[in-house]
Amino acid sequence: MLQSGFSSLTGGGLLAVLVTVLVTWLFYALTLHLAATFFIGDVPSQLAAKAALAPAIVSLILQRWGVESGVVSADLGVAVVLLLTLIADGIAISLSYRLSTRSTAPLVALHLAFAAVLGFALNNIFMFF
Repeated sequence: MLQSGFSSLTGGGLLAVLVTVLVTWLFYALTLHLAATFFIGDVPSQLAAKAALAPAIVSLILQRWGVESGVVSADLGVAVVLLLTLIADGIAISLSYRLSTRSTAPLVALHLAFAAVLGFALNNIFMFF
């Protein structure tokens, strides 16, 4: 299936794109809710679900058409994707949780830390890469 001449496992169609967006959104919502609960206290999970959509879409769009298109080098592309995803995350968190910039920045950093640790752990368990 992975050899040239064969179609991919997912087919690369609309369903694959929708499932990828959904899984990424769920991952960001889970890690944001964990970070917000740790930082703010007891918060509704709906706020995390609302705020997680923006960084999920930004990161997927920039990975697909920013890094893979070859406009910038791969190393610089990863930095640009990370920076713009963090900015989108900060704006979405600030609007959803109604926090000031001073309170949003540590929550964005915690969200990055939770997502990195959970992503690293899931990668080691399921061998994604």
